[in-house]
Amino acid sequence: MKYEHCPKCRQEVLWFSLALNVSLSFFKGSLGLISGSAGLVADAFHSSADVIANAVTLVCMRISHQPADKEHPYGHGQIQYVSSSVVGLILILGATGLLVGSLKNILTGDIEPPSRLALLGAAASVVANELMFHYHECVGKENNSPAIIANGWDNRSDAISSLGVTIGIILATFGYPMADPIAAIAVSLVVMKIGVEISKTAIKGLMDTSPELTDLKRIHKIVSSVPGVSGINYLRARGMGESLEVEVEARVNGDLKVYEGDLIVELIRDKILEGVEHSTDMHIYLAPAYASAQKEKGKRRLWQWAQ
Repeated sequence: MKYEHCPKCRQEVLWFSLALNVSLSFFKGSLGLISGSAGLVADAFHSSADVIANAVTLVCMRISHQPADKEHPYGHGQIQYVSSSVVGLILILGATGLLVGSLKNILTGDIEPPSRLALLGAAASVVANELMFHYHECVGKENNSPAIIANGWDNRSDAISSLGVTIGIILATFGYPMADPIAAIAVSLVVMKIGVEISKTAIKGLMDTSPELTDLKRIHKIVSSVPGVSGINYLRARGMGESLEVEVEARVNGDLKVYEGDLIVELIRDKILEGVEHSTDMHIYLAPAYASAQKEKGKRRLWQWAQ
């Protein structure tokens, strides 16, 4: 982590986001009703959906840090991907509702230009949610939390939504009332795309997708540099919520004593912990180098026999 207070921010960021979304829901909803802005009222409902997303994320974050048990020997980190998928689904459903409502207003001709008071609510929402997005992004990356990152994109989608509403209100007050629902339609499509991307990322995490190739190359380089390691038979890794699980089999001299092999395993573990961020769970195995050579020789003989 870059800063000492990163763990503290991790505990606080979701509560700040929850308080913000509750406040914005009432603020935008009230101004939307007073000013007659259907777009701002819809944006207030978007913030209300974000409150649900915050609550789900808070619960999942608490569960994810429970220690491993008999039923969950690898811990509970994967639930953060469940949280991300729920946030993505809420965004998709909220955007769909906004899209349907805007199309209905256009088809029925139920379009009234709002007062400029609505600009206050929309502009405040843009600024507040964009700042909260950057806060989430910093905390999520430093703590390697997919749930916090997804929640941050929820705030970014709200900022985009409010920006579209702001543009629509401005145009509507200058004699183009149709601009309000048209802007809402454009915003709903953008928010829907964000929801789909978040859901795709969550599904990849739940399917134990391998981390970035650069991370695997870094681990390979670290293990290969450890004294006594002559090669690597296999290496793989997967994300487990905020942590990275690494499994590696290294080749060593077959004549090593047991305690020497244990020292190499500990050194590999320490080097990976030091050089790879968020790596916490490791499975390190050693194989004698001559056994690997004999195995390859046997494969070549079998291939020649098959020919």
